Amino acid sequence: MQYSADGQSDGTATVQFPRPGFLASVFRDLGAEDGQEPDGAAVGRPRGGAAVDGPSGDGPTSDRPTDNRPTDNTPTGSGPTGDGPSEPGPGEAAPDEAVAAHARAATLTHHRTRAVQAEHDRLADLLRRAALPVSAMDFESQLRHYQPRPYPADGPGGGAEEESEPRWQDFAPAEPPAADPEGGPSRRLLDSGYQRELAQARLAHQRALREWRTRRAEAGSPAADESRRAHEAAEEARARAVREYNESLEECRRAYRLAEPAAVESLLERALAAAETATQDLPAPCRAVFRPLTRTAVLDLDLPPLDLVPSLAGYRLAPDGDILPVPRPPADRATDYLRLVARLALRALQAADAVDTDEILAGVVLNGWLRDPATAEPLCLVSVDADRDALARTRLLPPGTPYEERDDEGVYADAEQDEALVRLRRLGAAVTPDPYDRAGVRPAAQAGATVPAAADLSANEFAQLVRDLLTRGGIAQWSVRLRGPAGLVATGEGAPGTSLPGRWVVWASRDTASIGAEQIETLAEAVGEESAERGLRLTTGRFSEEVLDLTAKEGHRHIHLIDGDGVRELAHTHLGLPLATGG
Repeated sequence: MQYSADGQSDGTATVQFPRPGFLASVFRDLGAEDGQEPDGAAVGRPRGGAAVDGPSGDGPTSDRPTDNRPTDNTPTGSGPTGDGPSEPGPGEAAPDEAVAAHARAATLTHHRTRAVQAEHDRLADLLRRAALPVSAMDFESQLRHYQPRPYPADGPGGGAEEESEPRWQDFAPAEPPAADPEGGPSRRLLDSGYQRELAQARLAHQRALREWRTRRAEAGSPAADESRRAHEAAEEARARAVREYNESLEECRRAYRLAEPAAVESLLERALAAAETATQDLPAPCRAVFRPLTRTAVLDLDLPPLDLVPSLAGYRLAPDGDILPVPRPPADRATDYLRLVARLALRALQAADAVDTDEILAGVVLNGWLRDPATAEPLCLVSVDADRDALARTRLLPPGTPYEERDDEGVYADAEQDEALVRLRRLGAAVTPDPYDRAGVRPAAQAGATVPAAADLSANEFAQLVRDLLTRGGIAQWSVRLRGPAGLVATGEGAPGTSLPGRWVVWASRDTASIGAEQIETLAEAVGEESAERGLRLTTGRFSEEVLDLTAKEGHRHIHLIDGDGVRELAHTHLGLPLATGG
């Protein structure tokens, strides 16, 4: 405590030190420099460097000047000539403000990276759900069944008229045991508990009897009869609606078995719509067009937008405090988009194959279109031309998990190793190398024209058309040796007595230019190599005059010619369907 001059306490705490003169002499004896204080000398100073003076013999401590010498707790160089940090200059942030700004930038960088990671997680979830198997939407699964509903007033045991009258035996309480076996029944009349139970049972019996009589009376009322008739009419309407729906479904099934386009397209689009239920948040509508001429379904699949795949890997904080995006490699982004496209395409193919239980389809052509509002024409990024045999041999979706995660790549995999893309390429699919570079592919077939021309058909469709025409003409044991986008080479056997007897070598192609004599010579050589008897050159175009003259000679009379007009005539004669003119 400090004391005033009169020796009274003034309520201020202080630390007692020896006289200043004594301390100075001790410092000089120890060789201390001027202005330096021992560790204990700073005890009497509060934080911030303000000195708390000890008592002296000269008078009150409040009259002594304040010691402004720096201590261990006071930063040096605070004055104009100090060596420590100076005040921030104009336009410079204080050290605390700079640290706070850096912390805010780091937090914002973290939140933006979390948002990018959420986009990656959504893409991984879409890849998983797009690979889920689809249920077959055939006619059997679409049948409805009628289950009658009972009238609400009828209980489980039947109607109110069948309910029996409440009996007293069902309400009477059990009689209490007699205390004296030899005592008469009059002893129970003296049991007060039994009498109370008996009175409550009689009241319950009277209430149940009154309610039963009320229900009997209401059951025969006009209002109750009207309610029952309304319920029966509603049930008849339900049963009639189910019956009419099943009958219409059976009509569609008969039309489907007859390969009517409307029935086939309706069934396919139902199956394609049902396949989208697993990814309703990813609209990918698919339209179907059926060609009776080749019994092929052409599916147009709308692909998701390109910005669905994240373009960034995250964000990073630069040394100067700027938040910089970390872009992903373009190849990785293109691979992720193609993986999703492959799963959507395989799912559509599986839905079309699973619904065709009557094997009406001879093949399926699927085109994946990227529709950008900024461009007038859609861009085809994937096209598949698969016949029924290829669909049957190929497992459309990966078994088990849709993709395998590896520690070095997370949920993403290389395009050449992705199983969905591998399975799609096994079907002979044409896939764009880079969707973000707008590199499109040629569609295998167009689904625009109702009556297609030969040029509108896919390679499988054209091969199927030629096989159907020649099989109806009598050539059996059809065997395709070579097949390409422009045509095919096949062999067949014609039964004796038909219009095309013997062994044949068939060369069919879609041509816009006229056929020259060199092709006829090549076909004649193939006939000799196959030990065949005749050769058939079929084209959707025309033959030159040189070819007509060559086949009229003795050495080439076994070569037969069918031009575009002949192909259309055969289609109308044997298939009963038209083929449009064109290249």
